[in-house]
Amino acid sequence: MNSVTRFIRHHQRIRHAVYQTEANILRAMLRTSSILMLFVGIHTLAMVWLEHMSLWQAFWLTLTTLATVGYGDVAARTPMGQLTTIVLMYGCGITLMTFLISDYVDFRIARRERIRTGHWDWNMAEHILIINAPKYNHEAYFLRMVNQIRESGEYTDMPIMLLNQDFADGLPDSLRRLGVVHVTGLASRPDDLVQAGAERARHIVVLSRDEYSSDSDSYTFDVCYRLYEHHLGPRVIAEVVDDANRPRLRDLHIKTLLRPIRSYPEIIVRAMVAPGVELIIEDMFTHANDHAVRYPVWLEGERWADVVNAIVQSNLGTPLAFVSKDGEVFTHPDGDERIHAQSIIVLVHTEKTPSVRDIQRAIEVHFNIKLATLE
Repeated sequence: MNSVTRFIRHHQRIRHAVYQTEANILRAMLRTSSILMLFVGIHTLAMVWLEHMSLWQAFWLTLTTLATVGYGDVAARTPMGQLTTIVLMYGCGITLMTFLISDYVDFRIARRERIRTGHWDWNMAEHILIINAPKYNHEAYFLRMVNQIRESGEYTDMPIMLLNQDFADGLPDSLRRLGVVHVTGLASRPDDLVQAGAERARHIVVLSRDEYSSDSDSYTFDVCYRLYEHHLGPRVIAEVVDDANRPRLRDLHIKTLLRPIRSYPEIIVRAMVAPGVELIIEDMFTHANDHAVRYPVWLEGERWADVVNAIVQSNLGTPLAFVSKDGEVFTHPDGDERIHAQSIIVLVHTEKTPSVRDIQRAIEVHFNIKLATLE
């Protein structure tokens, strides 16, 4: 028995050294299974011929012997039948069964390892593909982004795939629990884009490799050009460090171009969930075009809708929120709500930022006209 065990282990080590890939292990399993089935067939026919068993009895004896169960209800009686069982089943069949079980375990281990290291072909469709990773704190960034995606109703259960080289040792549990999978590779390599299912993705996000260096725009352009060649530009949200590089990417029909704002990954989520909203958020972060300004305006029970109308009709901006007398900020209040506030927050244009007096006068004029109308 020890000799047999050593023989099996020796051949397992040889097989493990040779069958390094999952495909090779699978081929080994199929070959071993075929040989095993051949021995099963030969032994079954031998029992029919030597022991005069029915075909079913012979097959039942073969399987119970192979499984080492040995119920004893059917057994070989003649010396030749017993010798055939020893040679075919004990000598060959059980050894092959051991090889088959070993290969199956190797197959599962190889599959798990490919998934862990990002080399598994997920064959996904209608997923969100996120290309590249932030240079710093990528786990925290992705965790926040994915949580924001999951909070939106449309994308609660949508598969999310990362394509980068930053998780070669496997995704953290915090991301895997959120339904994130990973492909280790570079989007600049066509085979890696195919493995990530880029052509089947619903949204493709191309992150800047270094949010502080405009050199990363060159790599972004290369990736976007490859996506453009497959007519995928309208699905792409790309980060651009240098605004001067935006026209080149617009020529590739990229749907959305954004500055990398690592402290606020929600801006990318907004671009997926409500396209167009991200432009307003980007301006607010960069103090370009539109941005929010707090104006000290005392309100004593006026309707919020009237306050909004007063400022919008005066072409001064768009009220977004108010600050109560206790200092609490209320965003997007109901139009019929009566406001008691010390300040209001207004979205204004950078080049036409109104003064405090402009805002106050607009509200006063509006309510004076309204009072005159009521009288």
